[in-house]
Amino acid sequence: MAEVLVFHHAQGLTPGMHAFADDLRAAGHVVHLPDLFEGRTFASIEEGVAHIEAVGFEEMRERGVRLADALPENLVYAGFSFGVLPAQKLAQTRPGARGARGALLFYSCIPISGQWSFGPWPAGVPVQIHGMDNDPIFVGEGDVDAAREIVEKAEDAELFLYPGDQHYFADSSLPSYDAAATALAMKRVLAFLERI
Repeated sequence: MAEVLVFHHAQGLTPGMHAFADDLRAAGHVVHLPDLFEGRTFASIEEGVAHIEAVGFEEMRERGVRLADALPENLVYAGFSFGVLPAQKLAQTRPGARGARGALLFYSCIPISGQWSFGPWPAGVPVQIHGMDNDPIFVGEGDVDAAREIVEKAEDAELFLYPGDQHYFADSSLPSYDAAATALAMKRVLAFLERI
């Protein structure tokens, strides 16, 4: 059993995010699913991003980071698109015994070198990265290159690309949902959680 802290995407804590967390719980894992938007959801990625920008990307990311302080040690940090910001920061920087047990990054990835980096990927922290091979955001904006850098440099890292062009493919409450890709991703995630 793993304990997982899941951060939602820019459209908020949708029913599809709850469904993903419930699938993890059904497999016996403990899941924390905080609402960084305080009850607000958005009809589009653009509206959600506008809300994040109004609050401030850094402040919104740090909300997620602060939430982890009240939770137990050795968590798996999972992020979906915008939620990758706090999840990846925690996976890479939470210090000492309170460090990460693993990371699950969906639809987004931060470089581990250069201007936007939180630093190198930490030794002993396994990671899975999931995205679609024609997603205009994940592939088109370069996140897939950041993911490949992690796979190249980290000792236990996997990148899974699914056929398709949707961004939020694993959110069953949105039109972008891809049932087949989500089922395969969930199978891989559960196998990951079982082995770490």
